[in-house]
This record gives sequence, structure tokens and C-alpha cells, in this order.
Amino acid sequence: MANLFDLHGKVAVVLGGTSTLGGAIAAGLAAHGAKVAVAGRNRGKAEAVVARIREGGGEAEVFLTQPTDKQALAELASAVQAWADGCDILVNSVGTNSSTPFFELTMDEWDHIMAVNLKSVVLACQVFGALMMEQGRGGSIINISSVSSDPPLSKVFTYSASKAGVNSVTKYLAREWAPYGIRVNAIIPGFFPAEQNRSILTPERTEAILRHTPMGRFGSPEELQGTAVWLASERASGFVTGALIRVDGGFGAMTI
Repeated sequence: MANLFDLHGKVAVVLGGTSTLGGAIAAGLAAHGAKVAVAGRNRGKAEAVVARIREGGGEAEVFLTQPTDKQALAELASAVQAWADGCDILVNSVGTNSSTPFFELTMDEWDHIMAVNLKSVVLACQVFGALMMEQGRGGSIINISSVSSDPPLSKVFTYSASKAGVNSVTKYLAREWAPYGIRVNAIIPGFFPAEQNRSILTPERTEAILRHTPMGRFGSPEELQGTAVWLASERASGFVTGALIRVDGGFGAMTI
């Protein structure tokens, strides 16, 4: 059974690998044998993730990029090819958030959140999807969505809209790229305290979230690793594409 989740010989690019969730996923992939390109904008954070992976015996390298710039992503793809001869796994874990009330929302803020959360996914899929097709050996793309994608959560209007877009892109590309052996899925995390959401996790909102989560707690970033490794492995999930996988402590199953 362990061989089902063996990623040795695979190359993974984790965009947003400097984030709390992206870093945990990068470490999980590396622990199962993948060579991991930790890609982000902050060198210090990327180096910290890579150091943690190497301490655990994994193989990883820092790559700086701008995920909302297609040319920068194309340069990243070329750099990863030079480092590790291609890309088999792409994780889109770039994200940002805001609690601006709807009537106070500016189009500058809307454009920024949409660019970081949705445009980056589209551009990365264009660049690395084309690379995977050129390689001719299939691949796995894992997008990071959110429980706010459906139904939308209060106080995060633009974020919810952007993550709904991620779900749509995931299903569309899964359908289009299945003939090429490229699987496209999304993980829908529940509530994992991270840098981007700490400002909106007030005591009142935290109480409401945990009351709506059957498991009664927040998730730990490491609890995303198993799902990511499963989706990355062709042997373990070779017939899985277009799926939105919830890792949310039961949040999506709760009503009243």
C-alpha cells in the first residue's frame, strides 16, 4: 500500500509554498519522495520551508516568482525544468483575503484579490499545463479552494467569489485535459488559522465557526498533507479528476 503514495521521481511545483498551508503541503509531498520547488515572493519564508524539508531528508529548492505575472511564471517553469527536468505536480496555493464590507469594497481591492486568488490559478495552469502536455507524461494539478466557495461566507465577499471561480476552473480543466492524462482537482480546506485569515478570526467569529464545525476545532496544516499526496499520486488517485475534496472537520455537512 505504501507504494501507492510513493512520489519518488516526481517533480512538484508549489506556488504559494511560502504560506502556512502551501508550506505544509510542500513538506508532505517531499516526505513522500517528490522533488519540490517551493515558489513564492518572499525569499526568507521560502528558505524556511526548504530548510524544514531538507531537515526531514527531502529534496527542495527555493524559486522566487510573481504568481500573477504570466511571464514570471514562464520563467519559473524554465528554471524548474533546468533544475529537475519538468513538472509532474502543480499545487496552486497562493491566496489573500479581506473583510471589507460590501458597500466599502473598491475595485482596486476586488482586482487585487481576484488576481491573487483566481488569476494566478489560471495563469499557472496555462503555463504548467502546457508544459505537462509537452512532456507527454500526464500530471496532477491541485488547486486550493475554500469552504467559502459554496455557499459564500459572510464578511469575505471577494474572497468567496474568487474561490468559487477556482472551483469552476478546476472542473473545466479536468474535463478538457483528461485526454492528456492531466488530472485537475481541488482541496477545500475548512478553517486553518494562517497568516491571511488571523485578522478576521475575532473571538465572536471563532465561536461561530467552531459551533458550525462538527469536530469542534480548527484544522492543523499537516492534516492537508494526506489529501494532497493522494491527489498527487497517479497510482492512488489515477481515476480522480474534477473533484472538490473537503478537508473541513465536517463544516460543509452542517446545517442547524
